Amino acid sequence: MGIFHCPLGVAFYDDEGCIDCGLCAAETQEEMVEASKKIRAFLKANGPNPGPVKKMVVCGKGGVGKSSLTTLLAGAFLRRGYRTCVLDTDESNPGLSRFFGFEKEPKSLITLLSRFSAGNASPGTEWLTGGDTLSLEDIPSEFILSHQNLKFMMVGKIKDPFQGCACSMADITRDLMRKLDLKEKEVIVVDMEAGVESFGRGVERNVDTVLIIVEPSYESMALAGKIVYMSEGMGICRVKAILNKVPSESMREKMTAELEKRGVQVAGTVRFDPELSEAGFEGREPGEGIAREDMAAIVRELLGETDS
Repeated sequence: MGIFHCPLGVAFYDDEGCIDCGLCAAETQEEMVEASKKIRAFLKANGPNPGPVKKMVVCGKGGVGKSSLTTLLAGAFLRRGYRTCVLDTDESNPGLSRFFGFEKEPKSLITLLSRFSAGNASPGTEWLTGGDTLSLEDIPSEFILSHQNLKFMMVGKIKDPFQGCACSMADITRDLMRKLDLKEKEVIVVDMEAGVESFGRGVERNVDTVLIIVEPSYESMALAGKIVYMSEGMGICRVKAILNKVPSESMREKMTAELEKRGVQVAGTVRFDPELSEAGFEGREPGEGIAREDMAAIVRELLGETDS
């Protein structure tokens, strides 16, 4: 087992901030579950006000359209004058950079780790490992692509057998999100891997917004309920679903009702759009269409704005 990382950031047992949950000393699955319940209850009772939308993760079941909606979400913020950074953390799916019009990929953040040092940092990583905060300007140019107000980074991809696991990638993502200090009208949109494994590693601990992409399927809605449970257990207050690939108003109503039963709030709906499907198939930026229009409305809702 690797080095234990306290979810609350406490250096050692009984140090300042320790709530005596017992997770660091847990030896059985039952003890870990009980400790996690204590942490969840503490964070839910003491969670901070989420404040403005700045750090967002896009998550959900595999195949629901996370990458496509990440593209739409980032585009909607860009058109509203936000300096927008996109972070690709999915170690499997390729091609997200193409959706934003980039012909190449940036250097992967995973290269910051030494190949044979059990995840220790390599030389030249001071910009990430040193200091308590990090701005977008502090990130070396080889790790971030830029075009006007758009910036793009990627943690890395597993491309060959025996290349390793995603645990180190999760560590980098968690550290980056913790240190990243965004200015006014700066946001970051993180395209997460499918499922909830990242929540188990606490990757989302330092974000203010969790957006769950939900398609018209039982499995997708069931997973949404689980993500809400895990997000609240981290103290994240702003957790909402975006309905995707919705073919009709009656389906939207059914999905909304089912999600309400699971305690999932809905931020908005992206209707089925052939243009978005074609763009995803061709690996290009989506053009004008109803999906783009729908995402603009969702962003207004996230920002607390109302139509005049």
